[in-house]
Amino acid sequence: MDVKCVICDIIETIDDDSLQAKRLKNRRIKMYLCQTCYDRIEKNTQKHLDSGDFRLYRKRKRKNELL
Repeated sequence: MDVKCVICDIIETIDDDSLQAKRLKNRRIKMYLCQTCYDRIEKNTQKHLDSGDFRLYRKRKRKNELL
C-alpha cells in the first residue's frame, strides 16, 4: 500500500496486511507520518515538555454523582 506523509509529502510503501494499513483503510481521516517526521515531532515535543513552558491540557475525569 502506498501512503503519503502529510508533512513532507514523501510517498512510502507499507505492508497491506499491517495494522497501520488497516487503520488507514478503515478511517480515511487518519493521517500518516513518515518515521523522520514522527521522530522530529516527538523530539520537539519532549524538548517543550522539559522546558516547563509547555502545558498539556488533559480532560479531567468527572465524578459520577449517581454512584
